[in-house]
Amino acid sequence: MSNEAANVAILREAYARWHDSKGASDDWMAMVADDIKFGSLAEGAPQLAFAKRYSSRLALEAYFAGLRAEWDMLHYTAHEFVAQGDMVFVRASTAWRHKRTGKSFDTPKADFWRFRDGKIVEFYEYYDTAKVLDAASL
Repeated sequence: MSNEAANVAILREAYARWHDSKGASDDWMAMVADDIKFGSLAEGAPQLAFAKRYSSRLALEAYFAGLRAEWDMLHYTAHEFVAQGDMVFVRASTAWRHKRTGKSFDTPKADFWRFRDGKIVEFYEYYDTAKVLDAASL
């Protein structure tokens, strides 16, 4: 199996577990390198303070802690995986409900992943920030 196929297989299984668990982060944390570069389109907007840049595995725990504290996953569905070299792009859709406001959103999502020696060293997520910020606002 090529590295591209192996990386896609790793992510395909991880997304299925992410959806089935409705947001348990243990799999993701086990897959990332200590020097992970992580980013989110919201860039730490006040309603999504946890969705910012992280540059270490230890710091990345704050992303998942904030996500679990503020949101309930309704679904996370990965539709397509495109790999080239050490990179994988995933086209997905996801829906979440904000615990404080009770509002939900459903958005298309694209995730960028980069692997090194079987570990994730870079991630960036793209989604409809207007929908997400609206759901997080009273």
